[in-house]
Amino acid sequence: MSGCDIIVVGASAGGVEALEQLIRHLPTNLPAAIFVVLHIPAHSTSVLPSILNRCIQRKHKNKSLLKAVHPQDGAEIQHNHIYVAPPDYHLLVKNGYIHLARGPRENSHRSAVDPLFRTAARVYGQRVVGVVLSGILNDGTASLAVIKQL
Repeated sequence: MSGCDIIVVGASAGGVEALEQLIRHLPTNLPAAIFVVLHIPAHSTSVLPSILNRCIQRKHKNKSLLKAVHPQDGAEIQHNHIYVAPPDYHLLVKNGYIHLARGPRENSHRSAVDPLFRTAARVYGQRVVGVVLSGILNDGTASLAVIKQL
């Protein structure tokens, strides 16, 4: 992977609609991996990958290589994938793979945006693009500043 090929996205209230808008503007073959944290209650069932996949299918008529998933811990990072944090887990980026952690809540959330943004910045540096679509409290604010400084 080279260039800006790690895209980290944080969202909260109103985030699903904003994510759908973002997905509609992506190319069918994206030379990047996207990581998404959306604040949802810990004991909820997340259907966000299904929502995003329907959005991709409507836009690209099944011609897109993009695929949204809840990743497994240890999954290899691949282009054309949208990795959505599962409920009650922090989505962390390691060198070439994904780590799911049940660490302490940050900004009252698990999944929180800051752990994703921090780990992506630490591991991938200038290859990272950070986006905060919507938010609660300061989740994503400090770590987005870290990404910008790289």
